[in-house]
Amino acid sequence: MDFFNETVRSGMVAIVGPPNAGKSTLMNHFLGQKISIVSHKPQTTRNRILGVVNGDEYQIVMIDTPGLHKARQPLNREMVRIAMESLNEVDAVLYMIDVSLPLPEKVEQEKTKEMIEQMDGVAVPVILALNKVDLLDKEQLLPMIKRYSELYPFHAVMPVSALTGEGTVEVKEELLDILPMGPRYFPEDIPTDVSERFLVAEIVREKVFLLTGQEIPYSSAVTIEAFQEDERKKMTTIHASIVLERNSQKGIVIGKGGKKLKSIGIAARKDIEKMLGQKVLLKLWVKVKKNWSKDERFLKELGF
Repeated sequence: MDFFNETVRSGMVAIVGPPNAGKSTLMNHFLGQKISIVSHKPQTTRNRILGVVNGDEYQIVMIDTPGLHKARQPLNREMVRIAMESLNEVDAVLYMIDVSLPLPEKVEQEKTKEMIEQMDGVAVPVILALNKVDLLDKEQLLPMIKRYSELYPFHAVMPVSALTGEGTVEVKEELLDILPMGPRYFPEDIPTDVSERFLVAEIVREKVFLLTGQEIPYSSAVTIEAFQEDERKKMTTIHASIVLERNSQKGIVIGKGGKKLKSIGIAARKDIEKMLGQKVLLKLWVKVKKNWSKDERFLKELGF
């Protein structure tokens, strides 16, 4: 069957919200595979990443976006711009917040005000997903849902756990009620629109986030220098560079005797092999490009 001529529930959904709300974890859950990288550190997602969720009678094109926050640096401003622009080209918005940690009243009021300002002018239905409810006492839920429902005309306020999957079926059903009938945007065997090279760079960057501390994750970028597939050997050889902002950071990423860089490479290679379905020879280098996060030309090379 020509998928372009098949009529199903289909549309685009932007997943937005503050940093570390669980947006990437939720999209990966819906996809049943890892497309967006995840770490416990905020602002892990930098680019807009698209994931295609297929069913017999539907196709939901989900857009995982960088976390919405007050941005000052050029890189952060671009991240917020990417997220906000996504709101203008979708059929629905899924706004996610982490409700697992109690906040001082003043901080919570500020975050609520930011959320309402961010949604101001959005012309499509907005579902508010209260994430990490698996960490809450259940008696807290109803008052919380009532309170958020009174703040903004959300299409629905729904408890969910992106990690355990609790509430995700209900969220998907709510989205399908919103989406129009139409053709599939993508063939059913295509889970994302980004290239394998992009995904490889993201996997390496995820391991830098997970295995280094302090300022290193936010001062690092990853570029793919070579990507060569050998069909005869069923092996892909990848050369990648971890780009840092200062010389002082180089030793931290390489580690004593190269141990840290080796651990980053081993962890990344395992995930890349799983994604590509074949053996991978991954060679990593560490480079310094002073203040790259403020270099607009380099940011364009990274896809911003």
